[in-house]
Amino acid sequence: MSRINRKQLTGIVVSNSMDKTVVINVERRFPHPIYKKYVRSSKKYYAHDEKNNCDVGDTILIEESKPLSRLKRWRVKETIKKAVKTWYNKRQD
Repeated sequence: MSRINRKQLTGIVVSNSMDKTVVINVERRFPHPIYKKYVRSSKKYYAHDEKNNCDVGDTILIEESKPLSRLKRWRVKETIKKAVKTWYNKRQD
């Protein structure tokens, strides 16, 4: 698979507690086939984060890759937006 034809998805990091792995929630909106109302659907993806620099709440871009483990088939390509650390988030760490 060439680098040009790889799928890319944007999502929000839900978990980064594993070593070099992040869980991303990707949400998509589409019209219902019959009722035409927009429906929100979400799916979680496991992605490889080589440098362990993604935090919970970050918006990141992931890219398709060869299977790296039983669940990981994506790599973190870039961080689009870093999450804002608040007092409540710091207290949980």
